[in-house]
Amino acid sequence: MTRHVLDAGALIALDRNDPAQWQRLEGARRDGIPLVTHGGVIAQVVRRGRQARLAQALGSIDVVALDRDLGRATGCLLAESETSDVLDAALVVISRDGDTIYTSDPDDLERLVAASGIDATIVPV
Repeated sequence: MTRHVLDAGALIALDRNDPAQWQRLEGARRDGIPLVTHGGVIAQVVRRGRQARLAQALGSIDVVALDRDLGRATGCLLAESETSDVLDAALVVISRDGDTIYTSDPDDLERLVAASGIDATIVPV
C-alpha cells in the first residue's frame, strides 16, 4: 500500500497552518493512505510545548522508532549515497516502493532515494 512519508519540512508546514499541506493530510486520511515519519523528524520540529496544530497532525501519523536496526540501515545508506544527513537517510530507509515523500529538501532526498533503489515519488513542500 502506498504511504505518505513526511520529513521535517512537511511537519513544519502543518505547524504553520499551510493550507496545501493540510489538504494533503486530510486527503490522505480520507483516502485511507497511511502517514508515516520517524522519531528523529519529530525531534527536528518540536520546539515548544504549545504546538497545537503539530500535535493535531501527529495524532494521525505513524512514528517509527529510530532504533538500532534503523540506525544500521541508515548508516549503510549514507555510505552508499555519500551523504551525511542522518534524519533524511532514515526517512528514505523507512520508505517503500510506491510511497510519496513530502520534503522541503528534494535534492538530498532524490540522491538518497536513488542510492536506496526504492521507487518513491518526492514532492516538495
